[in-house]
Amino acid sequence: MLEEITIRNYALVDSLNQSFEAGFNVLTGETGAGKSIIVGSLSFLMGAKAEPDVIRSGCDEASVSAVVQVSPHNAEALAWLAERDIALDDGRVIIRRNLKATGRSAMYIQNVSVPRADLEAFCHFLFDLHGQHSHESLLRKETHRVYLDRFGGIEDEARAFYRGFVTLTEKRKLLEASLNSERDRDARLELLRYGVEELGKAALRPGESRELEAEAQRLGDFERLLSHVNAAAEALFEGEDSALSRVRKARLGIEASAAIDQGLAGVLKRMEDLYYEAEDLSAEFRSYRDALSFDPDRLEEVEERLALIQRLARKHLGASAATAGDRESALLAWKAGAEKEIEALAGAGESRDTLKQEIAALEKGLSARAQALSAKRKEAAKRLGEGITRILGRLGMPRAAFAAAVNPKGQGGRLVLGPWGADDVEFLISANAGEPLKDLARIASGGELSRVMLAIKTILLAGGGHQGGAASQVTPDESAETLVFDEIDTGIGGEVALSVGEYLAQIGACKQIFCVTHLASIAVRASHHLKVQKRVEGDRTVTGLSLLEKEERRQEIARMLAGDAGGAALAHADDLLEKYGGPNGGK
Repeated sequence: MLEEITIRNYALVDSLNQSFEAGFNVLTGETGAGKSIIVGSLSFLMGAKAEPDVIRSGCDEASVSAVVQVSPHNAEALAWLAERDIALDDGRVIIRRNLKATGRSAMYIQNVSVPRADLEAFCHFLFDLHGQHSHESLLRKETHRVYLDRFGGIEDEARAFYRGFVTLTEKRKLLEASLNSERDRDARLELLRYGVEELGKAALRPGESRELEAEAQRLGDFERLLSHVNAAAEALFEGEDSALSRVRKARLGIEASAAIDQGLAGVLKRMEDLYYEAEDLSAEFRSYRDALSFDPDRLEEVEERLALIQRLARKHLGASAATAGDRESALLAWKAGAEKEIEALAGAGESRDTLKQEIAALEKGLSARAQALSAKRKEAAKRLGEGITRILGRLGMPRAAFAAAVNPKGQGGRLVLGPWGADDVEFLISANAGEPLKDLARIASGGELSRVMLAIKTILLAGGGHQGGAASQVTPDESAETLVFDEIDTGIGGEVALSVGEYLAQIGACKQIFCVTHLASIAVRASHHLKVQKRVEGDRTVTGLSLLEKEERRQEIARMLAGDAGGAALAHADDLLEKYGGPNGGK
C-alpha cells in the first residue's frame, strides 16, 4: 500500500509531500490542473522511461520517492527482496528515483541502488497502473495466465507443475552434460579439479580484497598518515597549549569557582565529563600513534595477495570481474559450482541410465498434469469470459465481448510443455458488435483497458463463482496491492458511471485504489477525496495536492456537477454524498 509520496521539481510540481490511506482514493480537479502529472510521477517512480523535459523548468534534477507498506500476503514482492538481501523496515520499503538534466537517472530501493529494469520489475508486484501510461499489466501476456489460474483456483496446481518442470529441466541438463562428457569429460574434470584445488589453496574470504586495498593504501601513504597523526597529537594532548591542557586548566578554575558558588555544580559536572572524555580520547589516540609502524614486508605481502586474487578472478571469472565488486564471493561461488559439476561428471557413467529413467517418469507425469491443467483452464476461461463480458456491459461497454483464449503450445497435436503447462493464455476483446476478438493491446483504449482491469479485479475478488454482479465477498489475493486507474471515465456517464464507482468501492475494501476522474458520481464513492490544484506563486505556476475535508469535498462535488458551487449544485452534491458517500463521512 502506498503510504506516502514526495515529489520535487517534476513537471509543474515544485515540492509536494502527501500521505495516503487504504481504500478507494479519488483524485479530482479542473482540466489542466495537473492530475496527469500526479499519475505520471508515479509511473516515473515505477521505472517508466523518462526524458529530462519532465524536470521542472529552471531546475537541475527531479525526484520522486514513496513509502510503501508491503503486505505479508505479497509473496512475489517478498521473495524478490529476499533474493537481493533487501530487508523491510517495519514492513515498509522506500523507493526513490532521481533524474538529472543530463539524462542520468538513479534508482534506489531501501537505499540500495538498482537498475531501471529491476525497479520496474519490483514495482509490478506493488502497483497496477491503468490508463494512458505504459505500465498496464494487461498488456503483458505473461500475466494473463496468472489471472486465469487465480480465477480458476488452480494456482497451487500451476506452481506444483512449475516445480516439477524445473526439476525436469535440471535433470535434462545433467543428462546432456553426461552425454557430452563422453568426448571431453576427462579434460573438463582435470580443468575443474585444478581450479578447485587452486582456489582451495588460496583460502579466500568474502570481502578480503576491500580490506587488503584499504591496508595497502594505509601502508603506501604511511608518511602522510604519520604526519597528520603527529599534528593531531600535538594539538590534542602534547604541550602546554594542547586541548587536554586547556581543558584541565578550565576544570581546575571551575572546580574552585564551584566551591564558592554551588550554582556552578552542574557546570562543573559537565566540565568533568568533558575532561575525562578528553583524557580517554587522548589515551586512545596516543595508543594508536604509538602502535603505528611502517612494515615494508607487510606492504609487499598485501600487494602480492591482491595480485593473486586479481589473477584468479581474471582466470575464472573473466577480465571484467578482476576489478569489480566482491571478487572473493564470486570465486567461491565458481568453486562451489565446479565441485558440483565434478561430482556430476565423475559419476556420469553410473547415473546416466538412472537419469534417463527419471526423466521419462517426469515427462509422463508432467504430461498428464499439463492435460489436467489445460482442461481446468478451458473451463475457467469460459466462465471468466462470460463473467467479464457481463461486467463490461455494466461499465459502459454493452457490446463488448471478452474471451480468454487457451491455446496449445505445440502444433499438429504434439504436446509441448512449458514452465506452467502446455498452454498459451491470451486475453482477447471485441469492443464493438460484429468485430472479431483481437489482442487487447491492438484495440483497447486507455479507458477500456482500465475497465477491463476493473472487471478482472472484481471477478477475482469475488472468487471463481462470480456471476457478473457485484462482488458479494472480497478476499485478499497476492496481486499488486495498489491499483491506479486513469481515464476510466472516458466516454461514460449516468448509470454506467455509478456502476464504475460501485465496483471501485468494492475493490477498495481490500485493495488500495487511486482513480483520476471528472465524474462526481464516481468521486462520491471514494473513501478519501484528494484535489489537484494549480496555482501561481510569484511568477511560477505550481501544482499541488490536498486531502479534502467534509465541506471542501462537498464544494468540489458541486463544482464537478455544475462547474460552480451554487445552491442547486450543492443540493445535488449533498444528495449524492448522502446516498453514495464513502465510509469516512466525506473525507
